Amino acid sequence: MSTLYRDTGVVLRVQKLGEADRIVTLLTRRYGKIRAVAKGVRRTRSRWGARLEPFNHVDVQCYTGRSLDVITQCQTLDAFGTGVVSDYSRYTAGCAMLETADRLVSEEGSGQSGETLRVYLLLVGAIRALAGRERDASLILDAFLLRAMSHAGWAPAITECAKCASPGPHRAFSVAGGGAVCEVCRPPGSVLPGPAVFTLLDALLHGDWEVADAAEAPTRRDTSGLVAAHLQWHLERQLRSLPFVERRGDPTAAAAPGATPIA
Repeated sequence: MSTLYRDTGVVLRVQKLGEADRIVTLLTRRYGKIRAVAKGVRRTRSRWGARLEPFNHVDVQCYTGRSLDVITQCQTLDAFGTGVVSDYSRYTAGCAMLETADRLVSEEGSGQSGETLRVYLLLVGAIRALAGRERDASLILDAFLLRAMSHAGWAPAITECAKCASPGPHRAFSVAGGGAVCEVCRPPGSVLPGPAVFTLLDALLHGDWEVADAAEAPTRRDTSGLVAAHLQWHLERQLRSLPFVERRGDPTAAAAPGATPIA
């Protein structure tokens, strides 16, 4: 028997289905990640097809189907896509956020997890900040990735050694080792970022935007590389969207995640 339910969510991605339908993946507040069919939304006369586009924050009503749920109503809560897609750096940073959220949250049973709710709230806040254009897109992206990893239990050690917990500051950073490491615990392949990188990592993780906004471009570039490498190590796969962020190529902007190679 079909059951109606209603929830708010962020559109993570869409896929074509047949001639006029789409499969929409949303991260919702109460039900977690869901995949549902939006029928007829690709037709030009569809009145609400444009609402079900990536980045948009929507209120949807669905009913449960045999394999996929079906969307019956949709209202826009925040049209974040308008403020994101017209700017390349913000669009690519936003795509990395959506893909990260999609990878971190499983579909089956995800609505029962408090971690899923925290990722949903974090994603809404991050996309809102991107659309607001008040801060550099790379800083917003790195802050989102660090906090998302924190919710997943993967946050890198910053102010203490990841191995022995001795208080810092420490000079070395090991992706495989879990973050900052002391001289005794430092494994082969660690990198030696500058002290300003550790300061920026801590500021982004804890929301100290005065410190983050004051960081210089080389520090932002090195920080982005460490954040991207740490995330992909724990995901055990590459994010498809990150190479596009890397190709931003604007000398006046901070470099994108992944720009610093990790030995």
